Amino acid sequence: MSFLNLKNKSIIVFGLANKKSVACAIARVLVAEGAEVIHVVRSEERAATAQKLFPESPVFICDVEDEANIIRVRDAINSAGHDHIDGIVHSIAFANYSEGLKPFHATLKQDFLQAMDISCFSFINIANHFKELLTDTAAMVTISISSTCMAAENYGYMAPVKAALESSLSFLTKSFSAFSQVRFNAVCPSLLKTSASAGIPGYVDSYLFAEQVIPRKKALQTKEAANVAAFLLSERSSGMTGQCLVVDAGMGLNYFDKDIVKKVVTP
Repeated sequence: MSFLNLKNKSIIVFGLANKKSVACAIARVLVAEGAEVIHVVRSEERAATAQKLFPESPVFICDVEDEANIIRVRDAINSAGHDHIDGIVHSIAFANYSEGLKPFHATLKQDFLQAMDISCFSFINIANHFKELLTDTAAMVTISISSTCMAAENYGYMAPVKAALESSLSFLTKSFSAFSQVRFNAVCPSLLKTSASAGIPGYVDSYLFAEQVIPRKKALQTKEAANVAAFLLSERSSGMTGQCLVVDAGMGLNYFDKDIVKKVVTP
């Protein structure tokens, strides 16, 4: 038996966009462990991508910005015979950078609220509407960031949104404890090379900087974050809930690396 014991477990993965997605990396680990993966994606185009990448996995479409879609996809998944769900992965985030970067204090209200709706509230909404399908000891895992307190200018208002997402873990754990043992945790990776991150202004420079700060001088790999997500979905993490697991290859402990400091202070 595999250490994670995920064989034949039914796990829904929200958020696959392409082969570089965190959701894709997580699904690959789950499939390798023998889990039954059910994909939920945003569009027909992404459904075609998911079916090509995972031909054995059922794929459903849902734009989580509309609550009715979450209810519809839940019913569709249930009607397809998936009435016992052992885990849900929430790998969904959106920020509108169409007008370029603005100082944080100039964040547009509609952009902030849309990001909060898609990136944070959707996790709460999915938990609520899928609660009857979840097994008593199911796990829900979302994707955050390694630090929501670092004022990375090019990440802008998404850090406060992720902070709200992380806070929701405790409240979901508490409210669900009235009728189940469902667990809620987050994987919090440092900078990753994904298509979504490539759309963040200035991200490439930050990624290259992160590589220098990380002690091993090699950026975090998406699969490394995916491995932690699989652990949190498994029974091996049964004693953990309401937690944010930082996966940053040591980035957060090495900002005063002597070589980096030397480059800054030396004329």
